[in-house]
Amino acid sequence: MSELTAEQRDIRELARRFADERIAPNAGRWDREHRFPRELYDEMGELGLMGVCVPEAYGGAGADYFAYVLVLEELSRADASVGVTLAVHLGAGMLPILNWATDEQKQRYVPPLASGQELCAFALTEPEVGSDASSLRARVVDGRITGTKQWVTNGSYASTFTVFAREHDVGVSAFLVRRDAEGFSVTREEEKMGLNASSTADLALDAVPGERLGPPGAGMRIALSTLDSGRIGIGAQAVGIAQAALELATSYAKERHAFGGPIGRFQAIQHKLADMQTEIEAARALVWRAARIKDAGLPHTVEGAQAKLFASRVARFQTGEALQVLGGYGYTKEFPAERYYRDAKVTEIYEGTSEIQRLVIAQALLGEVTRA
Repeated sequence: MSELTAEQRDIRELARRFADERIAPNAGRWDREHRFPRELYDEMGELGLMGVCVPEAYGGAGADYFAYVLVLEELSRADASVGVTLAVHLGAGMLPILNWATDEQKQRYVPPLASGQELCAFALTEPEVGSDASSLRARVVDGRITGTKQWVTNGSYASTFTVFAREHDVGVSAFLVRRDAEGFSVTREEEKMGLNASSTADLALDAVPGERLGPPGAGMRIALSTLDSGRIGIGAQAVGIAQAALELATSYAKERHAFGGPIGRFQAIQHKLADMQTEIEAARALVWRAARIKDAGLPHTVEGAQAKLFASRVARFQTGEALQVLGGYGYTKEFPAERYYRDAKVTEIYEGTSEIQRLVIAQALLGEVTRA
């Protein structure tokens, strides 16, 4: 905690208290019911969490990116679905607007998003375009976008979408699209393995009017720079999930009795818990390092990739270890261990798969060799 400023500590504590009191008691029910708790984001907006790192001039709390990462970890510790909703709303959705929009656009779009009155989404992936984002097929002609987008987080509830489409002669461009635009429709809400209290939707755009974000042909620069930062946020989400699993396993090891005493007295359980804590702290350190580098205005592509690669692997493996500590109970829905396990896996997939993170890191190491 001594590593944090007074403001960062206060924001972290606010997020932790809200997560413990308002999110954690309901997370299991939301997961079972596949319910998106829209009212929760109004409450978070009132607390300043929906725009925590948005400048005050645009209705945000004016904190730094590091504070936003702390918030993401705490919310994800209670419910990873809430964490990813905020991560895409703010990190993937609003930050490109703040970084690339005109001041007039910022004044118009950002305040209702920062307050939680509206939600934001990021529409890049298409049915046949995932990791190879430069191959997207959506087209824009005379300011109107036609195409389909897949796996859009917040898709069924967002009001503003950052949409990427190919533009004749200039390449990929970015556009702001409103939900009520003519020709815009949500075609499907995805059924998922985990994150059941978040929205993941497919979109159809039929000559939808879009408002340009940034200069023509800057779409890939906007998308890749957004993903560079977004990976840090997903790393924080992974740390939060893993931390929740550690806390559950530790508590269970103290309370569960077998062979005449608590199972925490067995060395096999102690070693699992020790490894869990050590790896989670290492993942947290990588995430915090990447966030601080971003706040310093320095390049953070590799650091973000490292943070996401390692933290997501820790979350996936250590949630499994927590489930193992709980034994048969871990496999039931009586405890949240199985939800943590399901939620953790996707952190190795979205915002760039682990394989893509390794490519990013290797290319930085090897340079031209990787393109030979």
